[in-house]
Amino acid sequence: MLPSRLTVLAGPTAVGKGTIAADIRERFPEVWISVSATTRAPRPGEVHGVHYWFVSDAEFDRMVADADLLEWAVVHGTARYGTPRRPVVEALAAGRMALLEIDLQGARQVRDAMPEALLVFLKPPSWDELVRRLVGRGTESEAERTRRLRTAEQEMAAEQEFDVTIVNTEIHAASDQLVALMRSPIHSSEA
Repeated sequence: MLPSRLTVLAGPTAVGKGTIAADIRERFPEVWISVSATTRAPRPGEVHGVHYWFVSDAEFDRMVADADLLEWAVVHGTARYGTPRRPVVEALAAGRMALLEIDLQGARQVRDAMPEALLVFLKPPSWDELVRRLVGRGTESEAERTRRLRTAEQEMAAEQEFDVTIVNTEIHAASDQLVALMRSPIHSSEA
């Protein structure tokens, strides 16, 4: 059996990447979803090892120094996020459909490290909807929302760097589209 092809889901802040990943985790258990490491504090309801690996700055530094991360970046000028390499390699070697839900910087690093990966851009139906979603989740201060929206403008401009775009109008529909892409022989290693 050939290893599976890695799929990367990225897009602007508050577009629903985490919500799509959670929906896929619930409805498509055959899809392996990477858990990122981060130096930021957990948001309400987030569980260590499920939503993220919450690590100290010193532990993150060690992971970078030991090349334990497939990709990593400083996101929104504050916290660092990264994808632990070993679990990704093991999932692909086992033939599992593997998904990374990461930011734009990380997607670019994965493209460099694994050019065969399928990069999927998750896009909001409109800019106004993106702003509504960010404000609606109520997890960031006004200053943080402003910083994230500035970043989102730059992230939206990167859509053409991706192989495929999915518009996140409705969670189940976007999840179904993404999993269909992952299952497609056109996007598999056997194509």
